[in-house]
Parts: sequence; structure tokens; C-alpha cells
Amino acid sequence: MAAIDPTRGFLKDVKRIVIKVGTAVVTREDGRLALGRLGALCEQIQTLNTQGFEVILVSSGAVGAGRQRLRYRKLVHSSFADLQKPQVELDGKACAAVGQNGLMALYDTLFSQLDVTSAQLLVTDNDFRSPEFRKQLTETVDSLLSYKVIPVFNENDAVSTRRAPYEDSSGIFWDNDSLAALLALELKADLLVLLSDVDGLYSGPPSDPQSKLIHTYVKEKLENTITFGDKSRLGRGGMTAKVKAAVYASQAGIPVIITSGFAGDNIVKVLQGQHIGTLFHQDAHTWLSNGELNARDMAGAARESSRRLQAMPVKDRSKILLDIADALEANEKVIVYENEADVINAKDAGYEASLVSRLALKSGKISGLAKSIRVLANMEEPIGQVLKRTELSDGLILDKTSSPLGVLLVIFESRPEALVQIASLAIRTGNGLLLKGGKEARRSNAILHKIITSAIPEKVGEGLIGLVTSRDEIPELLKLDDVIDLVIPRGSNKLVSQIKSSTKIPVLGHADGICHVFVDKSADMEMAKNIVVDAKTDYPAACNAMETLLVHKDLMENGGVNELLIELQTKGVSINGGPRASPMLNLPAAPSFHHEYSSLTCTIEIVDDVHAAIDHIHKHGR
Repeated sequence: MAAIDPTRGFLKDVKRIVIKVGTAVVTREDGRLALGRLGALCEQIQTLNTQGFEVILVSSGAVGAGRQRLRYRKLVHSSFADLQKPQVELDGKACAAVGQNGLMALYDTLFSQLDVTSAQLLVTDNDFRSPEFRKQLTETVDSLLSYKVIPVFNENDAVSTRRAPYEDSSGIFWDNDSLAALLALELKADLLVLLSDVDGLYSGPPSDPQSKLIHTYVKEKLENTITFGDKSRLGRGGMTAKVKAAVYASQAGIPVIITSGFAGDNIVKVLQGQHIGTLFHQDAHTWLSNGELNARDMAGAARESSRRLQAMPVKDRSKILLDIADALEANEKVIVYENEADVINAKDAGYEASLVSRLALKSGKISGLAKSIRVLANMEEPIGQVLKRTELSDGLILDKTSSPLGVLLVIFESRPEALVQIASLAIRTGNGLLLKGGKEARRSNAILHKIITSAIPEKVGEGLIGLVTSRDEIPELLKLDDVIDLVIPRGSNKLVSQIKSSTKIPVLGHADGICHVFVDKSADMEMAKNIVVDAKTDYPAACNAMETLLVHKDLMENGGVNELLIELQTKGVSINGGPRASPMLNLPAAPSFHHEYSSLTCTIEIVDDVHAAIDHIHKHGR
């Protein structure tokens, strides 16, 4: 019996599992369905179903099975003369249509023998673009699982409009491996198991005696060191596709194990915590022995990459930013899809509306970010500028020159666009970067990080920008004052204070701040109304949105205050009053002049003049 792996303790909490079985497992070498392996698979699923697990199956093999049957039909109906002619490749969609029917019939028969009911769900890439479809999909699967029915998913290749190359910037998933990863996230699975024709991920082709099985995969350490073999014998995927799907799902918080589907009990062994297959987990690097990748290694990789970045010509560094801008626009659909999933999860988790607003990438945001990056790329070179020159003595001149800071650790909350902005600034200024975003934006951050780092040339290295995925890593990173040069926490005052008290690294922090607008008695009221409405409603969740409106007392007499109130209320803004304004305007009392609403609510207060307004801002603005 294999040893119990202590790094897989998380398996005790697993309830919902997505199992993906590949074409190489479903079919034999001759293309026929592998009845023995499929029977063993169904028996394992029946065991898990009996034990109370919720099992979702994603099955490849329909095209291969259909091809075998259509070849036979073609042979039967061909004349001897037909067989002498060059043979045309069978239509893949026709193969899929025939194979799906036969494959599902076999699953139904095998499961029925085990007193288990299965259900077929065929999906296409375009289906997932609809929020209504995704909602209905979740409800249907939840209903099936409540009856202990096994949902069996497959991409509906018979009607899919996708053509080779299957993986491009317009897609949401490209094969059944990426479909399985997508479903694991969409259906909130606790574990994804990818069944292959080998025992897991190897350091090279499995047939090479020098290749070793990798038990725990760490992306930053291994992604450029592994040599992949051939793609799947019959399907579109292969190990490369499985690793991409596993990295995608694990970075979004779904543990993944790649193991062999040829063994008759590997799924059960996985759930028992046995040391088989290759594990992908967002916290995997924290389990590795000394010498493997850890917080120091991540920071060190950022430092080394930043030095290579600094040595590049200015035009080459600018080109990286232009490539990032292009990549963001090319992948906008995927980014929006991942962000929508984060927003839905945040709403389901009961997050405040202000946080959900900061989390959402609204229409036009990606193109706006790309435009800003291009502007940044074309700005004057920030490195090597002489800021000050002093002649200390005859012939001895001291120059103060701008230079990169080194490695930055930036901790931010909620807003995924901040990741793009920070990364772009770091690249433009030649700095290495470690990013830690809020858990509520994990899918958005993961896809944005993947797109950005994919645009960084190999001679610099993707390690230039590291994505910290666990809060447990932060204390270790804050100890690295010899590797990290500056910490920038972007968030609440509580967060900034915690960081300052936990590290010797310089911290670029900030304090609380309440943004004010003062309208004087001499103001142009039309202009004032436009400014006030824009300051509150353009982006209420932003930290620079207006929270307190101060108005001159004379505006109470000439109707100016009422005009401002009507204008704000028309735009959906709720208004609270300060000690003077509340009774005079019959408004609810404001909780405090230091309260930051971050929503469509603000405070109004009456002041005697501009000097009183300035005094108020000095007292309550920070």
C-alpha cells in the first residue's frame, strides 16, 4: 500500500470532485472503447457516490469512438473500387455525433449495473458566455447531485464552431482538460482529478529513463524545466493541456491531481491521501523541503529578473508594455469571464456592495487599461535621469540620478485593475515585483498575472512578477529585508499599520483620508452641480470619491443647497447630514465626519465661510 502523504491533509475536507478521463484512458490503441478501464472507473465512482462524495465526470473519447464506428460503416458500404481511391479523413463532427451516443450508452449501461444513474450534459465554448446559462448549469448540477446522479460532461464537438488552432485568445475553454478546470471553478468543486495514461507529470517524456515523476508541481520552479512528449494519441490535449488546466485551476484555489487512469483504484487512493500522481496546489511551495522554492526564492527570482530588465534598451522595455497592452485586449473575453465569476462569488459570500463594486471590471475597463499602458510605454524614460548636479570642487561633479528601487512587495485589496497598473509601472521603472491581491479577486488576479507574465520575454523571465496566492506567505516575505527593498500596502489603515509593525523593510503607506468638496456662495451653481455629482457618482467605491460636501451657509437662503441635494438624489445618492445640516434639512444624522462610505452615500454640512471649510477639512480630512 502506498504511503499516506502528509501534504494532502486537505483531502479530508473534500466533498465535491470533478474527474476528467482522457481519450487515451477511454480508448484502446486500436481506437475501440476500453471496456475494462471504463468499468473500473465506474466502479470507483460508485464507491465514492456511496461514501457521500459528489462526483462530476468529464469524459473525452467520443470523437475516437465515433471514428472507429464510422470507419467500419464506410468500409461496409464501400465497393472494391472505392477502397482503391485515396481515403479522405472522416469528418470530426460526424465522428463526435456518433461517438457521443455510443459513449454515453456505455456509461449508462455500466452505471446501471452498479445501481447508479448518470446524466449527459453537452456544452460548447459559447454556452459559457451567458451568465444565465452558467446560473442554470449550476442549478441543474446541484439538483442532479442531490439525487446522487452522476453528471457526465463532454464538449459538444458535433456542433462546436471552434476550429484549429483550438487554443486562442477568443476561447473560454479549448479541450476537455480546460473544460474540466472551468467546471471545477464554476461548480465550486473541492478537488479536480485528471486521469492520464501515465502516473503523473514527469520531468521529461515518461519513456525516457532519466525522467522522474514530480509529486508536487510548483509553477515558478518547474514550468521552464519540463520537456513534454507527444500530444494525446487521439484527443486534442496531452500532458501539456493537462498541466495548463491544472495550473489554471490550482492558482484559482482548486487543488488538482494528475494520475493514471490505467490503475483500477487510483481515484480512491487519491482520496485516501496516498502519495500517487502529481499534486497542483496554490500553497504547494510552502510544503517543500529547504532548497525548494519558497518566499526567498520568489523574491530572489524577482531581483534577478529585474536586473536583466534594467539592462535592456529603453525601446525593448517599452515594447514589453506594448505587448502587455495587446495581450490584455486580445484576452478581454477571458478576463471578463473570470472577473464575473469573482463578482458572483463575492455576492454569494455576502460581501458589501462597495467591495463588489471595486471588484468588478466594468465595460471598457480593459481597453482603458491597455490605453493607459501604451501612454506609459511612450513616456519619457524614468531611469537614468539626472535629477540634480552639484560641483563639489573643481572637476568633481556629483550627480543625483533616478534609478530602480529593486524588488517591491505590493499588497492590495479588491481591485484587480490595480494588478495591471502596478505591474506596468514596475516594468517601466525596471523593478521586480511581488503582488498579493485580495482573495475575493483570486480568479481575476490569476488570469491577469498569467497574461502579463506571458508577455515578458524569456531573457527577462516570468519571475520578474510573482503572484503571492496565500496570506500565510506574507509574514515570511516581510522578513526578507535583505531581498525586498520596499513594501507598499494599498488598503485600509488597519492593513497599513499591521504591515508597518511586522517588518524592517521600508513601508510606503498612507493614513485614512476623507475627500471633501466645498461650494462657496459665489460659485457658479451649474458648474458646482456637475463637479459635485461627478465627484460622488463617477466611481463611488474609489478612495478619492467625495464623502463630505461642505456648503456655504448663504446657499441655504438662495436655494443653492436644495439644487445640490436634488441633483445628487436624482443620481441615486443617499444623503446624511452633519450636526448643523441634519436638523435644518431634515436629513438622517451622519455616523461621523470620519466615515468613508465608498458607496452612493455622502454627508453634507453647512459652514460659515471658506475659512471654516478649510478648518473642517484640516480637522476631519485625515
